[in-house]
Order: sequence, then C-alpha cells, then structure tokens
Amino acid sequence: MNRILASTAVLLALATSAVAADTFSTNPAAVVAGVYTVEPAHTRVQFAVKHMGFTSFYGDFTGVSGSLSLDPKTVAASKLDVTIPVASVSTTNRALDGELAGADWLDAATYPTMRFVSTRVVQTAAGKATITGNLTMHGITRPVVLMASFNGSGVNPLDKAYTVGFDATTTLKRSDFGVKTYVPMVGDETSLRISAAFEKTK
Repeated sequence: MNRILASTAVLLALATSAVAADTFSTNPAAVVAGVYTVEPAHTRVQFAVKHMGFTSFYGDFTGVSGSLSLDPKTVAASKLDVTIPVASVSTTNRALDGELAGADWLDAATYPTMRFVSTRVVQTAAGKATITGNLTMHGITRPVVLMASFNGSGVNPLDKAYTVGFDATTTLKRSDFGVKTYVPMVGDETSLRISAAFEKTK
C-alpha cells in the first residue's frame, strides 16, 4: 500500500511539473492581457528601517487585496490599485506588532488600510517598469515610485489560475506620512520590497 501511495505521489509531482513547464514563461511579451486580482496568500510587502544605526529591522504586511489591468502591448496603459491592511503588520515580536499597529505608530484603529493607486507606468526595459502612484498611509497621500520587474506568468499548477508575478521596490520617509515616533533613532528612511502575485479574472 505504501508503495502504491508513493508511486501515486511521484506521478502527481511529475504531472504538476509538466503542467508548470508547459505554461510558465519568463517572457513579458507572452503575458495574457486582462484584469487581474491580487493572490494574497503569495503576496508580501516587506519593510526595513535602520535601528539606531546598528542594524536593519524588518517586518511584513500581508492580506493584500487589489487589482491590476495589464496588456503587454500597451504597458503604459496598465493600472494598479492595491490595499494593505495595517493590522497585518508582522515582525518576530508580537508585543512589537501591537505597538506598531497602535496609535503611536501606524494607528490601525484610525487608519486601517494603506492604499497605492498608480497614475503612470513607464516601461524602462523588457520586463521592467517604473510605476508612479499615490500612496495613502496614516491619513496622508503622497506620490511614490515603484521600481517593478516581471518574474513570470502561466497557469498555477495547484489552483489552475492563470497568474503573473512581479517584484517591486521603493524607498520613502515615514515622517512624510506622519509616522515620526523615535526618528532618528529608528530610521526615517523606510525601504519597501514587494513580491506580488496576480490571478486573471477577466
């Protein structure tokens, strides 16, 4: 019985690999045009700030939602609108998570979400673009530019959804958004690294 189960598992793994190999592409021109929604389970926003100049301190936001309109033939017409729940902030310390979500920092009770809405997309190379948009955080809206790169596209072999994936980075000053606690002991300059998956819905 164990041999049968093991053989079945191997066959399933091979079949899954075959499906992935047949559909996955790193060619940005091969992306299927359409409207996509964030796949939250595999989308992550990581932030980093300097801690008293000695180390970089990291945390994450999860539960991202939103949409992406994309056509590889007209990249400049792309539209991105994503929302991040502030209370999802996560570090290696639960007490610190509560502090960061509290009134002295991000104040999730008053400002439960952060939102980025694109205003301009410029392709800079094959699979790369700058995405200019408005970020609303802590009740303040300011322009932010994301440096985005295409990872790949294809049918996810597990949920069978056509998926595209991107990475993006940016740097901002948290004090520009009214989050000034412990500046400059805890760094004002905040680096964001985003890995996002989107599933085609239309």
